[in-house]
Amino acid sequence: MKAFGKILGLGLLGLLLIIVALGFALTHLFDPNDYKDEIRQLARDKAHVELTLNGDIGWSLFPWLGLELHEASVATLNKPTEPFADLQMLGLSVRVLPLLRREVQMSDVRVEGLNLSLVRDENGHGNWQDIGKPLPAPASGTADTPAPTPAGEPAVQDSASERAVKLDIDSLTVNNARVQYTDAKTGQSYSAESIQLSTGPVHEGANIPLKASAFLSAAQPNMKARTELSGELRFDRKLKRYNLEDLRLSGETSGEPLAGKTLTFNAQGQLLVDLGANVASWSGLKISANQLRALGDLNVRELDKTPLVSGGLSIAQFDLRTFLDGIGHPLPATADPAAFAKLELVSRIAASPNSLALEDLAVKLDDSSFSGRVAVEDFAKQALRVQLKGDKFDADRYFPAKSEQAKGATAARQAEVKQQEASAVAGAGSSPLPNAPTQGAWSTDKLLPVDRLRALDLQADVSFGALTLDKLPITDAQLKANGQGGLVTLQSLRGGLYNGSFEAKGTVDVRPAVPQLGVNTKISRVPVEHFIKSDNPEQSPPVKGLLTLTSDLTATGNSQKALIDTLNGNANFTINDGVLVNANLEQQLCQAIATLNRKQLSGDPRGKDTPFEELRGSLVIRNGVASNPDLKARIPGLTVNGQGDLDLRVLGMDYRVGVVVEGDQRAMPDPACQVNERYVGVELPLRCRGPLELGAKACRLDQDGLGKVAAKLAGNRLKDKIDEKLDEKLGDKVSPELKDALKGLFKR
Repeated sequence: MKAFGKILGLGLLGLLLIIVALGFALTHLFDPNDYKDEIRQLARDKAHVELTLNGDIGWSLFPWLGLELHEASVATLNKPTEPFADLQMLGLSVRVLPLLRREVQMSDVRVEGLNLSLVRDENGHGNWQDIGKPLPAPASGTADTPAPTPAGEPAVQDSASERAVKLDIDSLTVNNARVQYTDAKTGQSYSAESIQLSTGPVHEGANIPLKASAFLSAAQPNMKARTELSGELRFDRKLKRYNLEDLRLSGETSGEPLAGKTLTFNAQGQLLVDLGANVASWSGLKISANQLRALGDLNVRELDKTPLVSGGLSIAQFDLRTFLDGIGHPLPATADPAAFAKLELVSRIAASPNSLALEDLAVKLDDSSFSGRVAVEDFAKQALRVQLKGDKFDADRYFPAKSEQAKGATAARQAEVKQQEASAVAGAGSSPLPNAPTQGAWSTDKLLPVDRLRALDLQADVSFGALTLDKLPITDAQLKANGQGGLVTLQSLRGGLYNGSFEAKGTVDVRPAVPQLGVNTKISRVPVEHFIKSDNPEQSPPVKGLLTLTSDLTATGNSQKALIDTLNGNANFTINDGVLVNANLEQQLCQAIATLNRKQLSGDPRGKDTPFEELRGSLVIRNGVASNPDLKARIPGLTVNGQGDLDLRVLGMDYRVGVVVEGDQRAMPDPACQVNERYVGVELPLRCRGPLELGAKACRLDQDGLGKVAAKLAGNRLKDKIDEKLDEKLGDKVSPELKDALKGLFKR
């Protein structure tokens, strides 16, 4: 038995030596380079590709079937002179015996200098679509064709070909590869260069460590990126499932969209693609982009149709202004330089290739919090849908900052108003009328992003617990607006204001070359001083009281100045329970009465303000000038009627006011200000001219009008004396009718 085993062992050893000797002879005596033409023809016949072998072929037989190709290229049969792939070297080796069991056991696979060129022509046809396709059969039909399958018999399939080939590769290495994609129809061009790829052992169903890096670029717009990828790949070809665990993608990018700035990015997570179920997921998602940090989970379904994305995203607090500046898209300067310094959000995501919705959105912006939904339903149409509720929001902080030109114009006007105010106060009502203001009151800075509004498809429903707008604290604010095709409609803007209320509706039409605006407003019992207060905190508003206003206005232009210059429409206003601040109107009228009495006031003014019960009127506005023909005011002891103009372009006024006075009603009146019966019902004239901020401080006695009143009073006094003399002379000698007729002669 021992002898038999010894003989068997010697036989196997001899067989192994024979096989080794045969492999040595084949590899050294048989040169595959002599059969390049046959190999090329085999590639044409079986693989339907044009294979070009410019370099040597190296090979080994046992126990590894080794192969090295140098300077090879592959082209389609219909364009054999335009290779879509070429490489400097491909090296691989396969164990021979496992091949008999349909198992592929490879050592290291190395690819050097792979260059893959993918081209789509003007008709949208890609050169890769012809890979493996034979040339069309000759028209004569002489080519051999497979015999048709008899009717009713299914085609016989090689069951062995359906059996999966088991892969077993020690490692895969790709060095200095390049992939170029060009689309002649769109002009787009993308490339990945200096591709480096290395893996650990490749076994189906087991984790495969891999690392990859590349330089990516795009032509339109010009973009470049450096990327690095690492993780562990697991795949199941039968189930078509691919997992990339512990994914880490990092790099940096720059180019035209970033305006020369650089974006550094990093992404981590667990990636799953299930082509059998047409779903994919990215769990444990962590993303960073410069200062931005985000966490989330994403799921994709319907990979075979239109992919639909869902999931959740949480972005930690970051400085939006700094972030956008770092990627070449700086925010415009705002009234508050600290605006947009804090932003964070949490939301569910629903997206498709042409839409994005942030559902159950919770946002914190600076000191404000919002919740609701924001969606772009169609990227191409810029269809924006907004449904938000905010706790508080100071909109003034986010308005564009004034330009230097606007600041200079504001300063010049404030200086003019201050100078005239000082003169008016110093004159204490006896100085000449202030001059009409000349400095413009409005900015020429652009207000509306016209191009964006023309393309915008908007539906917005926003509410705030507290909203600050133009320094006005609005409570329970509600805003509804929509826009499409360049026409933006403000359906409603309403809220509470200083224990009153307001509502506005309007349109912004940017379809014409010059934007057109229309607005209707209703204001109910809101303190008027908050609308007319000056930017100068030291300057008091000229009027206080509860304003009720209705207006219907139109304007054209894209700046404050242009809108005011073209402002047209109508308005009605009433101010109740008010005060003319720093203007003792009664004192000025007493001065007028004293003048008519030819006396001097002996007392000091009793106060600096003039209270009134009601001030009302209507306005007809034409090109920025508001005519007020029916100003009426009810002041204790006074009745006021007036007419004049408000020049809104320079915030100036020019009024003629008539005042009927009762005089000094105190128990101990100033003797010079006593009203006798002949003054009852006489209208004393005032003229008000100057900056609107001065209010009644810009009013003076109208000396010309006062002279006419004095002449009228003198005539009335003469008539009274004549009547007295007639009564004395005639007594009871004539009838009353004749007496009245004689008195009438002196009236003519």
